[in-house]
Amino acid sequence: MRVFIGLGSNLGDRAYYLKEAILALAGPDTKITASSRIYETEPWGGIDQPLFWNQVIEVDTSLEPLDLLHVCQEIELRLGRERKVHWGPRTIDIDLLIYDNRVNESEELKLPHPYLEERAFVLTPLREIAPELILPSGRSINEVVGEGKVHPLS
Repeated sequence: MRVFIGLGSNLGDRAYYLKEAILALAGPDTKITASSRIYETEPWGGIDQPLFWNQVIEVDTSLEPLDLLHVCQEIELRLGRERKVHWGPRTIDIDLLIYDNRVNESEELKLPHPYLEERAFVLTPLREIAPELILPSGRSINEVVGEGKVHPLS
């Protein structure tokens, strides 16, 4: 299955956490097929905190959506993620953005990501690695801009 995953970090060595998350995601059930540049972005949600480094990767996985979510959450815990404040600072955030255009509305997992089309920090790197992508809403990735300032680091 073709899956797009958003990564973000704004605590500690941001480059380290992004790299380690990608390395941890690569395995027998999940192959990394594309990776965007890293972008520096403003925090979302109105909480005063350091700037984020964000990236989007594309993976090919045989895992079902909830199984992949649990892998992502386990990696977040291993990399020191603490869930103290909603939309607060974090060592690493790993979000399933699009899972093979599946729609899921469970309490545990919503697909596509509910804020996908609102956040420039996700749309910009996603557009970089999948410029032909049609979003689950039926809109082209090139039609949707989202909110927020996004600056490439490399």
